[in-house]
Amino acid sequence: MSTARAEGLSPEPAHHHIVRRTIEACRLATTAAGAAAEGIATGSTPLLNTLRLRERELDTFDMEIDSAVTTAITEVEPAQARELLACMKFMISLERIGDLLLSFANSAQAASGRIDSEDTRDLTRMATILEKMLTDVGEAFSARDVGKAVDVLRSDSEMDRLRNLIFLRHIENPENIARQASLQIIFMTQSLERAGDHAKNLAEEVCHFVSGRTVRHVLMAYDKPVEQMFIDYLRKRDRD
Repeated sequence: MSTARAEGLSPEPAHHHIVRRTIEACRLATTAAGAAAEGIATGSTPLLNTLRLRERELDTFDMEIDSAVTTAITEVEPAQARELLACMKFMISLERIGDLLLSFANSAQAASGRIDSEDTRDLTRMATILEKMLTDVGEAFSARDVGKAVDVLRSDSEMDRLRNLIFLRHIENPENIARQASLQIIFMTQSLERAGDHAKNLAEEVCHFVSGRTVRHVLMAYDKPVEQMFIDYLRKRDRD
């Protein structure tokens, strides 16, 4: 591209830049969750150590977007202002997810060599679900896809189930089996479960931002019985 053509290009509008950076931050959080999953599955200290850098990068994103939104929100139309507020809410949760994944990594390193196979399996599964939730919520926000956001909301129940399994082993321990590193494992489980809650909050924000409806109403639309969906299809066909 010639210099003359490059100089003639219009700069990226501020709100477009903020949305793009928010999506990049979501991808960064997804990468961090993937590193947590692989790090606990393989016992890799170098992988777990990368979560500290990811947490710092998410902090930087948070400060950048907070500052940019404060300036840009007074210069855009109401629809774009709602989009910018959604970006700010996204970054609050993404920054918190970065903190929780760093806490997870610190506890994992404190328990190094003392995590049994059952706990490794379930913690890896939780971190993998979190990675998928963040992937889906990023795509939902980018494509304005409420269906993807609903998938994220539904994933939260599996996170809760795995948390309960781990808590049962280490807190109630009905078999009275000697457990190792219980305190660290409880902390790791809570970190992942709370990170999942933040991912769920992001999905709820997408549902509200895109549809203008509460999550309850969105889920009602997606949880219709087959018979009702068929009736709705017939009505739509007759109208068309």
